[in-house]
Amino acid sequence: MCPGLGHNGGPPLDYVKGRSWRRWRWKKVHAQAWKTPPREIVLRRMRRARAAGMTYREYTLEIMERGRYL
Repeated sequence: MCPGLGHNGGPPLDYVKGRSWRRWRWKKVHAQAWKTPPREIVLRRMRRARAAGMTYREYTLEIMERGRYL
C-alpha cells in the first residue's frame, strides 16, 4: 500500500537489515525537533497559539511544517 499524497510520516521504523542507521537517525532528529525550548519561547508560542485558537502542540507543529511563524 502506497502512502497518500502529502504523506510525511517518515521512513518505516520496522527493522530491515542494512537500514538500522536510518531508523536511529530518524529517531534522533525527531527527538531534537521536539526538545523543550527555553521558557520565554514556550510562553510566547502559548500566547500566539491561544490567539490563533490552537493548542501549543498544534502551533509548534505548524511552525515546524511551514518553517515560519503564523
